[in-house]
Amino acid sequence: MKTEKRLMKKIGVSMVAIVLCAMVAVPAVSAKSTTLSYANFPPASTFPCVQMEQWKKEVERRTNGSIKINTFPGGTLLGAKNMFDGVVAGQADIGCFAMSYHPGRFPVVEAIDLPLGWPNATVASMSLLDLYDKYRPESFGKVKVLTLFTCPPANIMSINPVRTLEDLKGMEIRAAGTGVKVFELLGASPIGMPQSDVPDALHKKVIQGMASSLEVMKDFNYAEYCRYITMTNLQVVTFGVVMNLDRWNSLPADAQKVLDGLYREQAEWTGRYVDEHVNEAVRWSKEKYDVEVIEFGPEDEAAKNKRLSPLVDGYIQRAGSKVPAVKIIDDIMTFKKINTGKYQ
Repeated sequence: MKTEKRLMKKIGVSMVAIVLCAMVAVPAVSAKSTTLSYANFPPASTFPCVQMEQWKKEVERRTNGSIKINTFPGGTLLGAKNMFDGVVAGQADIGCFAMSYHPGRFPVVEAIDLPLGWPNATVASMSLLDLYDKYRPESFGKVKVLTLFTCPPANIMSINPVRTLEDLKGMEIRAAGTGVKVFELLGASPIGMPQSDVPDALHKKVIQGMASSLEVMKDFNYAEYCRYITMTNLQVVTFGVVMNLDRWNSLPADAQKVLDGLYREQAEWTGRYVDEHVNEAVRWSKEKYDVEVIEFGPEDEAAKNKRLSPLVDGYIQRAGSKVPAVKIIDDIMTFKKINTGKYQ
C-alpha cells in the first residue's frame, strides 16, 4: 500500500511538472499578439502588392507571430487617392500610396519622379531612401515611414522602331501622369487612356506605342503588338509605405525594432524583384516575339536630355518656395551616381 501511495505521489508530481512545462512552452506573445491592417491599391499580382506580402511574411517571422498582418490589395480597404489620409485617420494601420498621385504635397521626394535617367528601380529606390533620410520632410510628419521604393523607369514600346528622336515626332503614344509632359517635350503626341484599353488601341493602331516600365510586355502581352523597345529610362513613380503614428507608438520596442530593420532591406528587395521581373519580361519578349531592343546614339541621348530639362526647371520654380529645390536635385544626382555603382 505504501509503495502504491509513493507511486501515485510520483505520478502526481510528474503530472504537475508536465503541465508547468507545457505552460512555459506556450509563447508568451500569443496572448499579446497584435494584428495590423495593411491597405494597398493596385491588384494583388502587381509588384507593390507582391512586396506587401513579402514584408508581411518577414514581419510575422521575425516577431515570432507577435505581429500579424492582414493585407488588403486592390483598393478593398482604401483607394489610391485617399490612402495617405486614410492611414493618418486610422482607417488602415498601414498603407502603400503613390506620391505621384499627390502633386505638390510631397515636394522633396517628388523630384525623384523627374526623368533623370534612372537605370533601374533599385537605384531609384535606394536614392529615394537616401533623399528621405537626408531631409526627413515635414510632409511625412503625421505618419511613420516604413519603407519607400519606385517602379522601374518608363521606356518606349512601339509597333514601329524608334531609333532616333525624329522617329518620335508626332507618334501617338499612350502615356500617363508625368509621362504626358515628357512625351510632349520629346515631340510625340501622348494620349491618355486606361491600361485596360491599350491592347485594343494597339491592335487597331489608334496608338503606335506606349511608355511604361517594361514588365507589361509580358504581363499584358504587349509584345504581341510592340515588336520594338527603345531604352529611354525616363520617369519613375514613387511609392511610400506608411503607418498610423498612434498605432506605431502602441507597438512594443522590440516590434518597432523589427519594422525599422526592414526599412532599407525592403526597399532593396522590392527594387531587385521588379528589376528582375522587367529583365525576365524582356527576355521572354525576345524569345517569343523576336522583339528588338534599341538604344539612342550619343547625339539623340544628349538631345533627349536637353528637351526634358524644362521639367527640372519647372520643379525648381514650383517647389523652390517650399524646399531647397536646387540642392535637392544636386543631392539626387549624387545619390544616383553612388547607388548606380552599388546596384547597377
